[in-house]
Amino acid sequence: MPTGPSRPGAPTSPAGAPPAQLGARRREHVLRRLRTDGTVRVNDLAAELGVSAMTVRRDLNALATRGLLDRVHGGATLPDPFVPASERGTPDGRSRFTVGLVVPQLDYYFPPLVAGARAAAAAAGVRLVIRTTAYDPDEERHQVRRLAETPGIDGLVVAPDVRGAAGAELLRRLDRLPLPVVLAERQPPGPMPLARLEWVAADHVAGAATAVWHLHAQGHRSIGLLTLAASTTSDLLHRGWSDALRSLDVDPAQQLTGPTDGFGAPGRAEVLAGVLDDVAASGTTAVVVQGDPAAVNLAQYCAEAGVVVPDDLAIVAYDDQVAELADPPLTAVRPPLPEVGRLAVETVVARLVEGAERSVHRSLIAPALVVRASSTALAPSSDAVESCP
Repeated sequence: MPTGPSRPGAPTSPAGAPPAQLGARRREHVLRRLRTDGTVRVNDLAAELGVSAMTVRRDLNALATRGLLDRVHGGATLPDPFVPASERGTPDGRSRFTVGLVVPQLDYYFPPLVAGARAAAAAAGVRLVIRTTAYDPDEERHQVRRLAETPGIDGLVVAPDVRGAAGAELLRRLDRLPLPVVLAERQPPGPMPLARLEWVAADHVAGAATAVWHLHAQGHRSIGLLTLAASTTSDLLHRGWSDALRSLDVDPAQQLTGPTDGFGAPGRAEVLAGVLDDVAASGTTAVVVQGDPAAVNLAQYCAEAGVVVPDDLAIVAYDDQVAELADPPLTAVRPPLPEVGRLAVETVVARLVEGAERSVHRSLIAPALVVRASSTALAPSSDAVESCP
C-alpha cells in the first residue's frame, strides 16, 4: 500500500478498524477537501490518505453516485447547484465536458449570453463553471489562469477586455493555452498572429451601420453617435457609424459625437442639458445611443425639456435590453447575445470532439434592428425587426 505525507486533517487508520469505517472516514476527508478547495486530485488524495489511486477513485465514484461531487478527469469538483442532476455526467466523468465561462458581470448585458451558453451546454451534456471579473483586467487574468489550472476543465469561453497592450498580451496568452479557448462577444481590435484562438461575437460594425441607414431612410441627414467611453465595443460602433455615413455621402467629422457615461450618474440633468445644447447647436436631428440606460435617460430628459421624440430628435438605442420600456418605446439595435453564448459553447465542444483537424472558426453574427416609435414619424402598430445585412 503506497504511503505519503499526510495533509492536516487526513484520517488515521487505527489497527482493527472495520473497512466500512475506514471508507467513511476517507470519504469525509474528500468532502472536507472539496468544501475547502473546490477541487481535488486523485493522486493528491492517495498520498494524503496513504491508499492506492484505485481506492480513491472508488470513493469518488461512490460520492458522485450520491450527488455529493462531480467526477472530472483526474479528480472531482463540487457539484454545480444550478445544473440539474439529469445533465451531469456519469461517475467516471466520461459522458460530458466541463467548460469554464468568464464574463465581466451578470446584472446587465451578459445575462442573455449566459442563458444561451447554458442552453447549449445542457443540449450537449456539458457542465459550465462560471466566473465574473467586474471588468477588472487583473481579475480577468486571475480567473482565466485559475480555471485553466483547475482539474477537469476542458475548455474556456472568455469575454475579456482586449484593448491596448494588456489586452494584446492576454490574447497571446489565451492563444498559447493547451486547452481550447473561445472569445465570446469579443474579437481582437486589429490583425494579430493568433494561431488557435477562436471567437464568436455580434457584428457591431454592421449593427451601427444599420442604425444609420434606418435613420437616413427616415429623412435624417445629421446623425450623431453617443457611446460609452469605457466600452470594448465603442470603437466598432464608431467604425460602423462612420462607414455608413460615408456610404451616404455624409461627412462623419461634421456630426455630433460624445460620451454617455454621465447619463445615469448623480447630476445627470446638467450633463443631459449640455447634450441637448450640443444637439441644437449642431443641427442634429437623430442620435444613436449606447446603451439602453443612457438612451432611456436621454429620452426621459427630452420629455422634461420639451424636446419631442421623435419629431425634434430621433433616438436609436444600442442594446435593446430595456429600450421598449421607455416613453416612447425606443428603436434599438439588438445584439444576438443568446446566439453568441450558444455558438461559443458549441465551438468549444466541436474543438474538443474534432481536435486539431478542425479548422479555426471566427464568427460574427448580425444584430437585428427593432423599429419602434422613437425613430419614425408615425409609430408602427407593432415592433418591426430587421436583420442587419
